[in-house]
Amino acid sequence: DLRNMAAGMSCAPVSAMVSTVENVIKTQMQLDNVKAQTQPQRQQFTSSWNCFTTLIRTNGFQIVYTGHVVNTIREMTFLGPYFFLYEGFRETFLHLNDNSTSTTTSIHLNHKVAVPVAGGLAGASSWFISFPLDCIRAGVQGQTLPPTKGAIQVCKELVQTRGIRGLYAGSSASIARAFLVSGSRFSAYEFALWVIRGGRHYEKHHD
Repeated sequence: DLRNMAAGMSCAPVSAMVSTVENVIKTQMQLDNVKAQTQPQRQQFTSSWNCFTTLIRTNGFQIVYTGHVVNTIREMTFLGPYFFLYEGFRETFLHLNDNSTSTTTSIHLNHKVAVPVAGGLAGASSWFISFPLDCIRAGVQGQTLPPTKGAIQVCKELVQTRGIRGLYAGSSASIARAFLVSGSRFSAYEFALWVIRGGRHYEKHHD
């Protein structure tokens, strides 16, 4: 159902307001920690909060929204397929289960497997789709702030120096993580719905 994709994409501008700041702090902290391993005297930040306040004090509040446009597009590219694929995979798995057996016990057991697998596949697939934008986002936010390169320039330089594969650097670990995280996330989500609905199975409420 494309409405699931539209709903997911509509969340992106809101979620990006939070994730852009988080990603800026995370990226700057990680780079600062790497730098401190070889040059301890050059370490800038003592904590995430110190990084946040230091960046704002030095460059103004807008600095924590570095890369906000590309991050918002990344969120849209991830969240749209994320919910679309999850619903599609889940419906497919549950439909196959319904065709294979009519016993309530089997449906319940299959649902326990179908949800995390559908969630994991949706997360891994969506992360694969959006990973190049995340790579560009990291390139923008990983500069010494304030940045001197925009998303387009970062993308061009990555492709010129490393080819298309450069946009997928480190993707294997991230996609594996997305599978595990999304599988557990949707399992928790569906369990919460099950509790809220009074312990009724998913198949009983398609209205």
